[in-house]
Amino acid sequence: MIVQNIPSETASEMAFRQIRSDIIAGTLSPRQKLKLDDLRDRYSVSISTLRETLSRLATENLVIAEGQRGFHVAPVSAKELRDLGDMRLLLESHALALSLAAGDLEWEARVVAARHKLAAVEQRLLTGDVDRTPDWVRYDWEFHQALASACGSTVLMETLATTFDRFLRYHLLARSFRGKPVTDDHRKLFDLAMARDVEGARSMLRQHVEHGIDHVLRTGRFD
Repeated sequence: MIVQNIPSETASEMAFRQIRSDIIAGTLSPRQKLKLDDLRDRYSVSISTLRETLSRLATENLVIAEGQRGFHVAPVSAKELRDLGDMRLLLESHALALSLAAGDLEWEARVVAARHKLAAVEQRLLTGDVDRTPDWVRYDWEFHQALASACGSTVLMETLATTFDRFLRYHLLARSFRGKPVTDDHRKLFDLAMARDVEGARSMLRQHVEHGIDHVLRTGRFD
């Protein structure tokens, strides 16, 4: 059923968020044909809203527009994962350095709170509670976002968020939690950030991202 009595902007934004989330989570598979009639029924929005939404997602390289042939979910590859890792490091490392230099007590409080939530859910995952994976995904981003949040640049944070989501897509498609090594990475990164050790934190971030890429590629799910 088409959503009724909702301004077009609201319906469009809702569809954008839902479809984007389903692509990142792997609910909509790489290369999957996006049939407008099926999507209309699934997301309860009009065909015109779907066209607008899919065109927006194409600008984020999450959807491929094929002219008269319609749309499909963007493919994945080992090369793109490495490229996204490089871009994430470029953006996040810069934001982290700026943030550690400028962060005040409010920033420290945000980082501590984000770290607490992330550590708690990681402990649950380490005991085998895989149902908490969606929480981990959210808290992982919140931790990294908090670390970079005092960088002073809205554009930098927005670009990092978009890149982070595309990078995260590979981890969700791999369906494999890295376990204790990733929790150790987060603990070390937190300690270095609290000590305002810029070079140490940037080095740890690079190690963290590179190990994550290696872990995803070892699953054998990507060419």
